Amino acid sequence: MGDMAIVVGMLAACLVALLLILIARREATAVRQQAQQDVQSIKDEARTSLADVQRREERLTEREQSMTAAERALAERERAVRMEAEQAAAAQRATAETERALADRTARVERELAARQAAVEDEARSRAAAAERAAEQRVTLAEQEAVERLEAASGLTASEARSELIRRVTAEATQSAAASVRRVEAQAKRQAEARARRIIATALFRTAAPTSAQSTVTVLPLPSDDMKGRIIGKEGRNIRTFEALTGVNVLVDETPGSVVLSCFDAERREVAQVALESLMADGRINPQRIEAAYADAVAGAEQRDEEAGHDAAERAGVSGLDPALIRTLGRLRTRTSYGQNVLEHLVETALVAAQLATEVGADEQVTRRAAFLHDIGKALTGQQPGTHAQVGAALVQRHGESSVVVNGVAAHHEEVPPETVEAVLVQAADAVSAARPGARREDIDQHIERLDELEKLVVGHDGVRRALAMAAGRELRVVVEPNEVPDEAMGRLAVEIARHIEKDLSYPGEIKVTVVREVRASATAG
Repeated sequence: MGDMAIVVGMLAACLVALLLILIARREATAVRQQAQQDVQSIKDEARTSLADVQRREERLTEREQSMTAAERALAERERAVRMEAEQAAAAQRATAETERALADRTARVERELAARQAAVEDEARSRAAAAERAAEQRVTLAEQEAVERLEAASGLTASEARSELIRRVTAEATQSAAASVRRVEAQAKRQAEARARRIIATALFRTAAPTSAQSTVTVLPLPSDDMKGRIIGKEGRNIRTFEALTGVNVLVDETPGSVVLSCFDAERREVAQVALESLMADGRINPQRIEAAYADAVAGAEQRDEEAGHDAAERAGVSGLDPALIRTLGRLRTRTSYGQNVLEHLVETALVAAQLATEVGADEQVTRRAAFLHDIGKALTGQQPGTHAQVGAALVQRHGESSVVVNGVAAHHEEVPPETVEAVLVQAADAVSAARPGARREDIDQHIERLDELEKLVVGHDGVRRALAMAAGRELRVVVEPNEVPDEAMGRLAVEIARHIEKDLSYPGEIKVTVVREVRASATAG
């Protein structure tokens, strides 16, 4: 069985080998046939290419023959053209020789003509010169005879007459020129004054601004009739406390349905107004509430400054100001100059200056800005040395304003020369606002200065904490420190203050001095 299996395996291997051989022979035959076909196709392509090459050679031969014929024809044509060119050159040479001959003949003729013309001109010039000399001699003789006759008639020589004529003509021309200059100057002055009046009138007509005059009283409407009693308080303690704290007179019986706050100091009057409005809105009025309302009113001054500055800038049409300048401008709401509110004066001046700039063709925005800031230094004159124009110019320059605005502020009182037309317009607008009827009153300003001097005079005494001029200066309330001034010394202090006022201050009428000493004690129950 084992041998049989081996024989079968060998037979199978032989069969597989025979099968592989047959397959290889078949593939070789197929490859040989394919190679023969490829060779045949290559031979066919070669024969075809050879036939194409032969045809191309034949066409090239034909083209070479045609090109040879064309070259012969071209050579013949070139010979013909060359012959024609030689003939044309010969004709041109002949023409040039003819032209040269004509040019030589023309030149000879022109030279002969020029020589003849020169001879004629020389003869004419000589004859003209002779005639001119003869005419000059005759004119000279005539002038000499005329001069001799004039000298004999006038009794003057020619040089003297010439000098006299020049003097008279010069004098007449000078007088005429001076008269013309005077007429032109007078006419220009009249026209300038008329135009200036028209421009100012137009600016004022177009500027709808309320009066900037400052009053010394503030009227507050009462929400109800019983509010007067609350303001006065029991036995008048509320109104006395309010007046002692604020330094403002409270008049509750002057006007029905309202209460009047009277004080020469606008800042005190504003603080009193804010405090009283707060008390009336709350309804509870007693000494403790009065003190709290007064403290709140004093603490809110900076906020009121900023609000007033923004409001004024908006009304004046000025934007982009530094916040510090806005706050400084707001402080001017309580400042007056000869009875004129300074902040309202700035708004009015800005509006008038803008109209003037529009009329004359200047920069409206720059003029408006400079006019609105021109008196800002009045808010700092008590704190920094120098005039308000100098202080204001330095302030606006530090906060980034342009050189034109700085010059407008510095030059509005002519402390420095104005450098631009905008600075001149600021001066004019400032004068217009100050000169409007009712804008300023010198007596009010003097009155305020006198009351301020009165308070400063009394504060210098020992133990005096505060001095308040009230009732238009007819009454002076002096608040003293209770630890420094005892009760028995109050009468003596009142007499000393009265004698001091009589000695160092001039005033109309009488001043009543009231010394107030208040002692308070408080405790907290825990």
